[in-house]
Amino acid sequence: MKIAIVPFGQVEKKILDYLEEALSRTFGRECAQLPPLPIPPHAFNPSRRQYLSDLFLKELAKIKAEGAEKVLGVTEVDLYTQGLNFVFGQASLGGREAVISLARLHQSFYGLLEDEGIFLERTLKEAVHELGHTWGLAHCPDPSCVMHFSNSLRDTDIKKAEFCPRCLSALKARL
Repeated sequence: MKIAIVPFGQVEKKILDYLEEALSRTFGRECAQLPPLPIPPHAFNPSRRQYLSDLFLKELAKIKAEGAEKVLGVTEVDLYTQGLNFVFGQASLGGREAVISLARLHQSFYGLLEDEGIFLERTLKEAVHELGHTWGLAHCPDPSCVMHFSNSLRDTDIKKAEFCPRCLSALKARL
């Protein structure tokens, strides 16, 4: 079984390579990159200048990748879902599909100088978090656990890229 990584639009190969290696280590699953999909134009909301994340999940659900237990979409566009100003990512709870947005993980989004180390760490945390949801994990009250809800970038920066003992135990039971 493997995790398929699918870029939506243009995503730097070094980011995808990093996720492939790091997610394989984290979940003990082979990871493989699939060819990019176009950014779904019907997902764009011009009044918000953002893309509806739910429609990215629907596009990922159409993928028939042999042996892919989970499918992670990665995009540079800014995502939102109904009721929230933005999302770093979204997943089908207990399902197969997850997507993360890199847009707000970049320092430059906030007018700051880029820091590749911080950016890659944030990217991994969000990918692990969303994939955790696909294995049925809910949000965790422990602010250092990767499954803690990130309401802001500060929340993402505080948590680790690892599961707390409780969430790790729940994940192992599902793997």
